[in-house]
Amino acid sequence: MSDYSQSIQDYLKAIYSLSVSGGSAQTGDLAEALAVAPGSVSGMLRRLAEADLVQHAAYRGVTLTDLGRSEALRVIRRHRVLETYLAQVLGWDWDAVHAEAERLEHAASDQLIDRMAKALGDPRYDPHGEPIPTAEGDVEDLSLSPMSRVAVGAVGEVRQVRDSDPDLLRYVASLGLRIGTRFEVLEAAPFNGPVTVRRLEDGARPQVVGFNVAQCLLSATLASEVAL
Repeated sequence: MSDYSQSIQDYLKAIYSLSVSGGSAQTGDLAEALAVAPGSVSGMLRRLAEADLVQHAAYRGVTLTDLGRSEALRVIRRHRVLETYLAQVLGWDWDAVHAEAERLEHAASDQLIDRMAKALGDPRYDPHGEPIPTAEGDVEDLSLSPMSRVAVGAVGEVRQVRDSDPDLLRYVASLGLRIGTRFEVLEAAPFNGPVTVRRLEDGARPQVVGFNVAQCLLSATLASEVAL
């Protein structure tokens, strides 16, 4: 178990998620992500800086220190292992595991999480395709692009859904777009318009995917011969 409070862990996890691409997290984005007032964020950031968990510079955002990153990844590992266990062992749908893992991640010990991971065969990804940090704090750096950026005529594969909204996950599932689904981009409307794709596995008819949904479907571009 961690010596840090649930609130601190939530902040560290949110900062990591907002700065995962190598940037920094802004106060306003943290307030929105955690559903708290900006003034509350400023006070907590001062506490985190005093504990050597973050570095915060006015107008430049906040970044995690090595200590803060290590703790954030411990919480993220718990969350993603719990999601995977709920889905694979207990049969929960992918749109329900996030909220339950949020409730459990602060109570679960590292020993319990490690045993769950071992029972699952040490999975690399959670049900939404996000990489699961190792017990040593290593995490895979995925090079993926939103479906909306896959070129027309190219073949892609959905590798990750970067939104935990249950309604969106249910909608994505209703489109037949799951982790591992391969698709060909037939058309992409300009000015943030929808994308028309064809799923390759089941020979489905072309379907239109709205831009906002396509932005959440992180994909890898595959060799063109896959479509043949």
